[in-house]
Amino acid sequence: MHLWEQQSTFNPNTPLRMMQYLENLYEKYIKQRKLNKYSSKRMELPAPRLIVFFNGTSNQPEEMILRLTDSFPKGSNSDVEVQVRMLNINYGKNQKLLDACKPLMEYSWLVAKMRSIKKSNDENAVASAIDQAITEMPDDFIIKPFLAVHKAEVKGMLLEEYNETEVMELFKEEGREEGREEGREEGREEERKSIMKSLIAGYRSGAIELEFAAKLAGMSQNEFLDKVSDEEAL
Repeated sequence: MHLWEQQSTFNPNTPLRMMQYLENLYEKYIKQRKLNKYSSKRMELPAPRLIVFFNGTSNQPEEMILRLTDSFPKGSNSDVEVQVRMLNINYGKNQKLLDACKPLMEYSWLVAKMRSIKKSNDENAVASAIDQAITEMPDDFIIKPFLAVHKAEVKGMLLEEYNETEVMELFKEEGREEGREEGREEGREEERKSIMKSLIAGYRSGAIELEFAAKLAGMSQNEFLDKVSDEEAL
């Protein structure tokens, strides 16, 4: 059972999420095969492999293992462990892997090219960089015909991924600055408040769509609108 995920923002909580994915997949596997998990006979289950492809801008090693137990208090004993192998697929990293998988290498090239062309963080500049990167892609790249046919969809996907990464990093840095001044526990609360205030301000100004703002806030659109109304009442 292979679980693969691509991330543009480093997430140390990936093992927890992968464990939750596995729980759902195993439950589905058992139901589909009408197995009895309460039987005295041991079931044979597919062994999981958990892989994350990282192509964010933060400095990360070519390969690292993320462990669920790293989230537990130091010195605690755990009967459960989940390990996720994170592979850095930024262009120039993990060359052996990229050489072995041409489409992955080409995607890595595309992202690196887009970043090198981009002149600013303005959405128009990012969109222009995506267009230019696709145009300058070598003709022998396997993914080029696909990109030509599905250019609008790919462009939208890259724009959403890029914007989400940039916005979250900006909000996190603002929260970290406040956290250093206020103390650890207080800092975490201030970070959450700062992120929410920035999201609400971005939504009100029209800079951030409701769906995107709610997603970054980790809540439903109705819950986010309630937060907007609560702040207006203050």
